[in-house]
Amino acid sequence: MHATQDLSILSLVLNASVLVQLVMLLLLSLSVASWTIIFRKGLALKAVRQDTERFERDFWSGGDLNTLLQGAMRNKDQAASLERIFESGMQEFLKGKEIDGARRAMKAAYQREMDTLEANLPFLASVGSVSPYIGLFGTVWGIMNSFRGLANVQQATLASVAPGIAEALVATAIGLFAAIPAVVAYNRNAADIDRLSIRFETFIEEFSNILQRQQQVR
Repeated sequence: MHATQDLSILSLVLNASVLVQLVMLLLLSLSVASWTIIFRKGLALKAVRQDTERFERDFWSGGDLNTLLQGAMRNKDQAASLERIFESGMQEFLKGKEIDGARRAMKAAYQREMDTLEANLPFLASVGSVSPYIGLFGTVWGIMNSFRGLANVQQATLASVAPGIAEALVATAIGLFAAIPAVVAYNRNAADIDRLSIRFETFIEEFSNILQRQQQVR
């Protein structure tokens, strides 16, 4: 290897050992998958927030609960998460006029909605925590190969070692490139989901109080 050797990123990747190239390919695949989840999850959570706000306006505007229930049942496939929670509780209450049953039904619906909202978050967490170590493995392997190559060189110079080490460090850089966005997105999405969770739980308590007052009136 000579000092005039091309040290561009593309050249370093193409000249890396097969194992290091496989590590880079794995990290790039994880990065593409995580960015796909980031965009989809961002759009999904934005839609849930908007639908939640819309339903809360309709609910607290003083409209008839039966009318809201009919609307939720008509648009079951497009209903908001909070709307489905309301539907579960209202239908259960109409069956037996029991507050405990309605609350349990809403809690079950709440858990289903939370499971949906939290889907793919563990993947982002895994990418964020594992990618740097995968990149480090590629780097260590590449540096080992570089120093093993020096065994056949009578006089080791910086020019002979630098390209091999540079190739290896690209793996660490790609690992960080995959990990950082995944960690940031995980933390942001987790915070957004926590806020939605609080709104859902608050609604369940407030709606249960409304049903209890209706039960007492009857």
